[in-house]
This record gives sequence, C-alpha cells and structure tokens, in this order.
Amino acid sequence: MSFFNVISNDLKAFDWRELGDFENIGDWPAVVKNLFIAAVFLGCVVAGYFFDTIKLQDQQKLVMAQEANLRIEFEQKAFQATNLEQYRLQVERMEESFSQLLLQLPTEVEVPGLIDDITRTGLGSGLEFSNLTKLEDIMQEFYIETPLEIRVEGGFHDFGTFVSGVASLDRIVTLHDFTIRSRDGLRLEMNILAKTYYYKSEQAVMEDLPL
Repeated sequence: MSFFNVISNDLKAFDWRELGDFENIGDWPAVVKNLFIAAVFLGCVVAGYFFDTIKLQDQQKLVMAQEANLRIEFEQKAFQATNLEQYRLQVERMEESFSQLLLQLPTEVEVPGLIDDITRTGLGSGLEFSNLTKLEDIMQEFYIETPLEIRVEGGFHDFGTFVSGVASLDRIVTLHDFTIRSRDGLRLEMNILAKTYYYKSEQAVMEDLPL
C-alpha cells in the first residue's frame, strides 16, 4: 500500500469530532496530529505577523507625525532667522519713537508751567476760569499721569477755541469727560478733565520693578 493510501485511510477512519477532545490527542493518527500541529504553527505565524504589522503601522504614523512637527518647527525657525534683521530694525525704530515721545513729556518741575500755559490759552480764548485744580497723580509703568480738573465759563465758540489751543500745545495734553451746561443768558459753563503726563526717571522705574 502506498504512502498516500495510508494517509487517505487514516483520514477516512478518523472521527473528526475528536478534534474537540484534546485529552485523547495521543490516540489521533500521526497524520492528523501533524496536520493539527502545522495548523497551530501557521495560526501563530499569521497572528504574530498581523500584530507586528499593526505595531509597525502605529510606529510609522508616530514617526510621520514627529516628522511633520519637526518640519513645521524648522520652517518657523527658518522664517524667524530670515526676518531677524527686519525684526531688529523694527524694534530699534519703536525704541526711537518711544524715546522721542518721552521727550515730549514734561518733567515734574514743568507741570506748573503747563498749568500756566492752559490758563493763558483759556484766557486768550475769552474764557473765565472758576476752577483749575491738580488732582492726585496716577502712577503708570513708565510715566506718571497728572489729571487737571477745569471749569470755565464763556461762549460755545470760545470753548472750541480753547480746546483747539490746548491740543496745539507743545506738551502732550489729552481732554476727557466734557460736560456743558447753560448759565446766565448766553454764557455756558464747561467742566473738563485734562490729563498731562511726565516721565519717570530711570531710577524711579527701577525702584518700581519687582525684585
């Protein structure tokens, strides 16, 4: 009898329902045991390949994401390096403009002179002062804000001349909180809050910085 006939007879004689009974695996024909072992081995190989493939795919996605992040970071740094000189020039221009602006701010000792200028402008506009009071200074980071409470009487056109005159002063003065009400006849009363600014000394700025 040939080898293949033996295998064929063993397979025909084997009760395939015994595959579920592993306790009698020793009684299985040799060809069935070999087929079973081969199937188990093939299943392990396929499962291992499948899980390894998934793991490699996950690692590939992670590497691709890292590569994309590195490319974006490189492009950003390259852009910054390309524009570094232009940025430095912009900072220098801003510092120069800021310095020029500070030069327009009076020192503390010049504030009384500014009050005189405002008074002179008001009188020259035909107004009468009923109040011109310096309020408490407001400390800012690089400068000090000095509010001035002003109350004047006159005509509406005189108010416009006064506001225009204050705006054209050499020093920086801003006007806020206008209120106008009627007085006697054609006379009006205007209340206004003027703010002027003077810069801190470098020593004062350093003293205000947190330790």
